[in-house]
Amino acid sequence: YTPLVAACLCLAEGGVNLWVIRRVPYTEIDWKAYMEEVEGFANGTLDYTQLKGDTGPLVYPAGFVYIFLGLYYATGRGTDIRLAQYLFAGLYLLNLLLVFRIYYRTNKVPPYVFFFMCCASYRIHSIFVLRLFNDPVAMAILFLAINFFLEEHWSWGCFLFSLAVSVKMNILLFAPGLLFLLLQRFGLLGCIPKLCICAILQVVLGLPFLLVNPLGYLTRSFDLSRQFQFKWTVNWRLLPEEVFHNRAFHITLLLAHLAGLGLFALHRWHRPKESILTLLKDPAQRKPASPPLTTNNILWQRSQQGRGKSSQIVLVLFSSNFLGVCCSRSLHYQFYVWYFHTLPYLLWCTPTTKLAHMPKVLLLGVIELCWNTYPSTVCSSLSLHICHGLVLLQLWYGTAPPAVTHIPPPARKPTAISKKAR
Repeated sequence: YTPLVAACLCLAEGGVNLWVIRRVPYTEIDWKAYMEEVEGFANGTLDYTQLKGDTGPLVYPAGFVYIFLGLYYATGRGTDIRLAQYLFAGLYLLNLLLVFRIYYRTNKVPPYVFFFMCCASYRIHSIFVLRLFNDPVAMAILFLAINFFLEEHWSWGCFLFSLAVSVKMNILLFAPGLLFLLLQRFGLLGCIPKLCICAILQVVLGLPFLLVNPLGYLTRSFDLSRQFQFKWTVNWRLLPEEVFHNRAFHITLLLAHLAGLGLFALHRWHRPKESILTLLKDPAQRKPASPPLTTNNILWQRSQQGRGKSSQIVLVLFSSNFLGVCCSRSLHYQFYVWYFHTLPYLLWCTPTTKLAHMPKVLLLGVIELCWNTYPSTVCSSLSLHICHGLVLLQLWYGTAPPAVTHIPPPARKPTAISKKAR
């Protein structure tokens, strides 16, 4: 029923977005700054350090500049806010269609859950059509790239993935998972051309700025040391401000992120009883995978067949991103779109009993409540971490490969049985 439910929800979402645009007042946050930043480029400024808006310097890669330059001209130099809202409403529907197609391919999530992924989220509608952030643009391109991965068009998928990175750097949270999938699919030598596609696109997009001030472009658009303001944090309100800004705390989060990725790569993404180093070999030289034993083993042993393969691709990418979100130095309200549409899959990709569906829906509701608490509080921040921890626990234990039951060999001599027993 996924296609039918998706069609009905998309029609409903069209009406919801129109109602929101016409009835709920628009709130200016970053749109004006975006327009001022790309206006400098339109006027001929190619030194990235000179591109600024009223909220500060431009801190996004070059793809952001080109896409929002198109919006700049389409909306009368950024003055027609209502038109911009309609364009972002269209982007919202496109993003939703791409997400529905991913869920249809994996066949994991009950269709009734899609309602909570659409109409029930106030914050997501606000991010798209009331705030006009660049995060939805990057995520829509990312979901398009995942659709290409599911269709085995890995070169086009890598191209679109790199394009999404060029809009906002948060897409790099999916990069460890993508690297794992490329190694699994092509081996070390085979994945190098795919990685070159990602790198070359970044160079081509940034070339006008690299030729003028290469260091300025790289430090501004890929600044990993940028400090976040404590007043906007959603996830770390429970900490004192001095701890929030402490570099040791940031390094601890980075180490936790790397440890989580390593554990998932070794024990959940990779097939059990096989060295991780086999990913470096050419796929043709690897030992063939043994046939699946149970339905719970489908993520690990049907990587070359149908929905099992799609499920593994989505699991690796979505869990890679979720680990990064859990260990983020700060989450602002617009960052909710980074993982909102992946939550249903992360919760329902594991075997679920009838009684377990309601707690998972409740978990979605608590996460939504945390993101709708403004300003964030110690309670909302702590609740968000508890919810994230519960999602991680069920991912870890729910996707564990089942233990293989030892079957004793048959006896050499068959036991004699009577004619009546026969």
